[in-house]
Amino acid sequence: MGLKMFLPFMNASSLLRLGSHIRSFLVLRRLAWLLALGWAAHAALADSAADRFWPQWRGPLATGVGPQADPPLTWSETSNVKWKTPIPGEGNSTPIVWDNRIFILSAIGTGKIPRAPAAPNAPNEVYQWVVLCLDRAQGKVLWQKTAREEAPHEGRQDNNTFASASPVTDGQLLLAYFGSRGLHCYDFDGNLKWEKDFGKMKTRMGFGEGASPALSGDTVVVNWDTEGDDFILALDKQTGQELWRTPRDEATGWSTPLILEYNGQKQVVVNATKKVRSYDLATGKEIWSCSGQTANAIPSPVAADGMVYLTSGFRGSALQAIRLGRTGDLTASDAIAWSHNQGTPYVPSPLLTDNLLYVMQGNDAILSCFNPKSGEEYFDRERLEGIHSVYASPVSAKDRVYILSREGTCVVLKKGPKAEVLAVNQLDDDTHHTDASMALVDKEAFIRTPHNLYCIAPP
Repeated sequence: MGLKMFLPFMNASSLLRLGSHIRSFLVLRRLAWLLALGWAAHAALADSAADRFWPQWRGPLATGVGPQADPPLTWSETSNVKWKTPIPGEGNSTPIVWDNRIFILSAIGTGKIPRAPAAPNAPNEVYQWVVLCLDRAQGKVLWQKTAREEAPHEGRQDNNTFASASPVTDGQLLLAYFGSRGLHCYDFDGNLKWEKDFGKMKTRMGFGEGASPALSGDTVVVNWDTEGDDFILALDKQTGQELWRTPRDEATGWSTPLILEYNGQKQVVVNATKKVRSYDLATGKEIWSCSGQTANAIPSPVAADGMVYLTSGFRGSALQAIRLGRTGDLTASDAIAWSHNQGTPYVPSPLLTDNLLYVMQGNDAILSCFNPKSGEEYFDRERLEGIHSVYASPVSAKDRVYILSREGTCVVLKKGPKAEVLAVNQLDDDTHHTDASMALVDKEAFIRTPHNLYCIAPP
């Protein structure tokens, strides 16, 4: 029955109460509508901000590109350095930038001696694994939090550090990953929201750890390739609750997972020695796999326009361009659009920008460039003068490509099918073993050397 049928039988008091209830309902409905609009606006702003900032390893698009960045072409210790801040301890993790905050991870030796070494190849010292938050305008440290303090259970290769994984943020939460020291979730004020421990990783020949977590929506993904039981898992970023865990059969891995979307399905692609594998982000079920990479697969995948690109370069060379949309074992199938077996990277990840795919050779200052759709070589193994060894991954902004060497020297190229050098920049700091990749945001470039974080910007 309709409301009108009851109105003649209701007294004045009842009518007043009914009117009050209706007004309350309308107010609550309007409030819900405004809140929905607010959340939609916040989500749209977060998506827009993600393109502007550097929220994760390899930047907002996971390709090494700063879509809205325009950093300086040239700099030196006395030119275009906005600020320089000492960073305690050691770390190869990329600085992560969101709005006016910079986040960086480090492992700091305390000088404390444990009661007994954890293992024959482990350092006989207690470390602190710390998260630092810096003010972007001045480089001032706003807060520093110790996620874990303990003696490492195993060592790491001389060119690695105990803080080589990069953090990731959505603009509200920061996920700081220290591998065997766990995943830690903080808000932007440094308050710990939750933390998860996954055990102790045993790496090949004690080389150490390095893969970063990946984040999409409310899901954070961690890949755990070790000399023991391997797995990949997904967690709820708000609570740390485990959503799924899928076993893997791999040797130690250092490649960061790539989360991409194709035909409405989000998938997680992981580069590895035995097989590249893709998993459904919602369930953890394997979608496809493909063999063909070399041992010690380190570079992260990049993807665009329905293709994903995998590279590795230890005791061999492999570059595979794989078409998305297939399922099952894609090895030697027509899903491999093209491949290349010379001049591919050992440590640096590829750079994918504006229909150009750049790859380093090994860890050398030798660069190749391909058409990512056809595999056409624009230039093949061009040596870059002025630098010698490269661990950091190349990055790009505007019409430029930035390649940072282990010596702290940065070669800037004109983006395009020719290896045209525009500038060679050198910092005077003790920059030996500058291995962290650059972050490019607005008019600024952020460079982490072994002892300092630089903000490169015009005056």
